[in-house]
Amino acid sequence: MVLRNCIKECRTKKEISQEELAKAVGVSRQTIHAIEKGSYNPSLELSFKLSLYFNKTIEELFQYTR
Repeated sequence: MVLRNCIKECRTKKEISQEELAKAVGVSRQTIHAIEKGSYNPSLELSFKLSLYFNKTIEELFQYTR
């Protein structure tokens, strides 16, 4: 199974940089970059922070595909 996300789309829609998002949720810019390209799956805590920041559910941000 693959975890896909729409973090980059949400971020660009809000017109914020990876650095700004990283500061808002307490991680590095590199972590945001890795999440966006799908090479890193965030912890549950970080997933909650991202969902609160974007005012979306975790399920809206992250989708499992086979």
